[in-house]
Amino acid sequence: MIVTTSDLFKIAYGKFAIGAYNINNAEQIMGLFRGCIMSKAPFIIQISKGARKYSDKRMMEAMIRAASEIFPEAVFAVHLDHGDEATCYDCIDSGFYSSVMIDASHDPFEENVAITKRVVDRAHAKGLSVEAEIGMLGGVEEDIQVDEKNACLTDPVEAVEFVKQSGCDSLAAAIGTSHGAYKFKGRQSLHFNVIEKIKELSPGLPIVMHGSSSVPKEEVLRINAAGGTLDPSACGVDENEYLPAAKLGVTKVNIDTDGRLVWTRVHREYFRDNPGQFDFRPPGIIFMDEYAKFIAAKNEKLGSAGTLDEIKETLKIK
Repeated sequence: MIVTTSDLFKIAYGKFAIGAYNINNAEQIMGLFRGCIMSKAPFIIQISKGARKYSDKRMMEAMIRAASEIFPEAVFAVHLDHGDEATCYDCIDSGFYSSVMIDASHDPFEENVAITKRVVDRAHAKGLSVEAEIGMLGGVEEDIQVDEKNACLTDPVEAVEFVKQSGCDSLAAAIGTSHGAYKFKGRQSLHFNVIEKIKELSPGLPIVMHGSSSVPKEEVLRINAAGGTLDPSACGVDENEYLPAAKLGVTKVNIDTDGRLVWTRVHREYFRDNPGQFDFRPPGIIFMDEYAKFIAAKNEKLGSAGTLDEIKETLKIK
């Protein structure tokens, strides 16, 4: 069942984080739903501009609706990830989305506020919530690329002023994460001091953590053993930091890269071990199972596993 993002945030805030997973095809959708049912967790489906173009936005929406019928016990929200102003309006007017993200973080503060406020006004009129971003994460997110030298942590005082002026409902903050598979060299930790300060200055504000994949070394090594050439020194966010961050107000955690690594590992290994095969369905079946297990494990780390009954009771879902 599709619910509002704001309803999920109200229940989760300060207790656990909700996994927000980017999806692009039917296999990911099936694995995502299975994994969240396995772990009894609510979740957020994230659709990026790239995903909307990949197979047509109408196909994406139809697959999600079908999955909701196949798995009627699932409780989830549908969210536009990293949208520009025009895409936000298209999603708001579609009547399908629970929330949208307007990403004007590359613009000056005043322009970011103005753009975000326009989207907020349009979204709130339709009962949707809006996520915005301030500060810049390094790395690559589809068509957005920021060099690490240009990335900057969110200023908590500026963040609170931004929320006040723009009216956004949740804030994607730069707190030490990075987009893409090529994240950090060596050990990297979240800047909990920034999270704590935002919570202190704006209690109750849901903080969103982008670039939160962990880039498991085992996945990278297995991909490379099957013919890949990924950087073996790349690393991401320590999964054990998810829940401590959630206790401080990080309510939504975006995970995309790790799922792509699972897809790549499954398909590389399958065709390496079965070089005479050309049917894409056998590795697809393996991937759906592996992705479901991956999702369930992430939900455990986020603290959302086992909360589905609480969500349903609070939202009066039978």
